[in-house]
Amino acid sequence: VERNLRCYTFKELLDATEGFKEELGRGSFGIVYKGVVQMGGSNIHVAVKKLDRLLQDGDKEFKTEVNVIGQTHHKNLVQLNGYCYDGPHRLLVYEFLSNGSLAGFLFGDLKLSWIQRTQIAVGIARGLVYLHDECSTQIIHCDIKPQNILLDEYFTPRISDFGLANLCWLSKLELHAQA
Repeated sequence: VERNLRCYTFKELLDATEGFKEELGRGSFGIVYKGVVQMGGSNIHVAVKKLDRLLQDGDKEFKTEVNVIGQTHHKNLVQLNGYCYDGPHRLLVYEFLSNGSLAGFLFGDLKLSWIQRTQIAVGIARGLVYLHDECSTQIIHCDIKPQNILLDEYFTPRISDFGLANLCWLSKLELHAQA
């Protein structure tokens, strides 16, 4: 597994999320919770994705997911900070992005200016170019939608859920090819 990532115990993440108390969102692979972890002597807010849906070869997929996502570094991608591979528990620990998802701004009461929308669209395109063409392991994001675009405090867009969607899509292709 990627060396720069921290390996957490389930207990550490249970404590960090206060028992998985504050839900940030739900996806096709699990629920994301807000948490606080110690990094370099500081308390850092994180988003902890508790995975509940992996395919048959889930352990292999999880390790591959952590390795692939851990090696991706781009200003328009959500950064993976760590993971938990503790007994039956599989969790991913990401940076926390304070402005939530793009969906909240497109479909909610607070609206973005057209300049902000244009900057967000360009940022998403840059992130996709990186994933599709520039990343050491080509990643095809199969689930681009406003809920998978997160915004930091400066409204810089960060693509999320790019690893699991890709791996499950590839697994389905492999299963289809074997049939």
